[in-house]
Amino acid sequence: MLKRTLIGSTLVMTVLGLAACDVQKTQEGEVKLPKYEVSKTQEGSAKLPEYDVKTPDVKVTTEEKTVSVPTVKTEERTVKVPDVDVTPAKDK
Repeated sequence: MLKRTLIGSTLVMTVLGLAACDVQKTQEGEVKLPKYEVSKTQEGSAKLPEYDVKTPDVKVTTEEKTVSVPTVKTEERTVKVPDVDVTPAKDK
């Protein structure tokens, strides 16, 4: 329960933190890629090799065994969890 609450709180803080950002473009970007010309010099063909593969036989079965298994007990506790207030950048 505590682990789930902490994970949820962290996720909410991350989402709120990203949503509260105010982003403005300050400069245009530019990308120049090189230009290539390709010409065919001969016809091509491909023949892939063939294989005769014999695979092993695998049989999966189940059987009952008695083993020691740990048990987990849970209890409720009152714990302090994060409480976050976010003021978006544009509202400052």
